[in-house]
Amino acid sequence: MAVSNQAAQKYDREKFNFKKLNELDIRKQYQIDITNRFAVLENLSDSEDIKRAWENIPEDIKTSARHSRSI
Repeated sequence: MAVSNQAAQKYDREKFNFKKLNELDIRKQYQIDITNRFAVLENLSDSEDIKRAWENIPEDIKTSARHSRSI
């Protein structure tokens, strides 16, 4: 039973079409969005804020990909 649960979790991921990043307008939008999201990190000073920001990085990348139409 545990093996089948692991297999199900393995494929329960969001898929992105990275080939769309070859399109200049999509790539630029993605780069701008990522840059803006991580610019906020420069102003963090509290270690708890830094930890929380670090934990949010994967979701920020996914959100940027969705926003720039690269999925």
